[in-house]
Amino acid sequence: MKIVAGNSNRALAEAISAYLEIPLARCTVRRFADQEIFVEVMENVRGEDVFVIQSTSYPANDHLMELLIIIDALRRSSARRITAVLPYFGYARQDRKPGPRTPISAKLVANLITRAGADRVLTLDLHAGQIQGFFDIPTDNLYSVPVMTRDIKEHHDTANIAVVSPDVGGVVRARALAKRIDAPLAIVDKRRERPGESEVMNVIGDVSGRDCILFDDIVDSGGTLCNAAEALIGMGAASVMAYITHGVLSGGAVARIVGSKIQELVITDSIQPTEAVKTAKNIRVTPIASLIGEAIARTASEKSVSSLFD
Repeated sequence: MKIVAGNSNRALAEAISAYLEIPLARCTVRRFADQEIFVEVMENVRGEDVFVIQSTSYPANDHLMELLIIIDALRRSSARRITAVLPYFGYARQDRKPGPRTPISAKLVANLITRAGADRVLTLDLHAGQIQGFFDIPTDNLYSVPVMTRDIKEHHDTANIAVVSPDVGGVVRARALAKRIDAPLAIVDKRRERPGESEVMNVIGDVSGRDCILFDDIVDSGGTLCNAAEALIGMGAASVMAYITHGVLSGGAVARIVGSKIQELVITDSIQPTEAVKTAKNIRVTPIASLIGEAIARTASEKSVSSLFD
């Protein structure tokens, strides 16, 4: 099999390559003067099982186009099977029509990846599970829960922990973590007045005197997390930490997190961390390469991927 990497997260691709003990295939992704993307695969891939590693993170449109053009190049080079490995699937938050005359962009992106020539998709912690159904090709949605569970047990005493979902929509995800570490579950009930802003209304569950762990899939502006932390401290929580899969952290999010009540924010490297993230005093990055690498190995050998999470 072959592993091809785009430019979105080269460090993660190299870590996955090291885990699998397979060197990255030589592939050139460059731009013309007008920023048009050009791809050239420098190795023979005829008849190969090829995995393309590319997060569609910022700049999302550029990285998405890179992915589509790499897939097209591989398809035209007679690769036997092409699997798009998306540690972070951009546009996932646009999974439904929030109002009239609005798109379902996650479905559009799924169509683009399929039409480009991908045979399978491998991704991590989709924002909404139904996005798997947007693809007309086999799609494996990996979960970061085993990685997060291991990290929590290594760094914290689980006896006094409460797992908290920062909103009602993330309850299933938070319950899965709470079950693994045998901790109680609480929910932050919030109302979003407008995009990018949230207002915390209430905390459902007893968090008094407990070390709370906020668990979610995406942190973007950081407003929801910071407001939730304020509410939890106000309800008597001893401390607040956050475990988030995808650290989008756009705009002033890092500064907001650093100045918040959050003792520590732990994110994976599904999105390449910026310098601001690397130097932030209360943000830590935990590697996800072993989970994705193992899923790739099992896919290549036609073994079960879901058993990773039993």
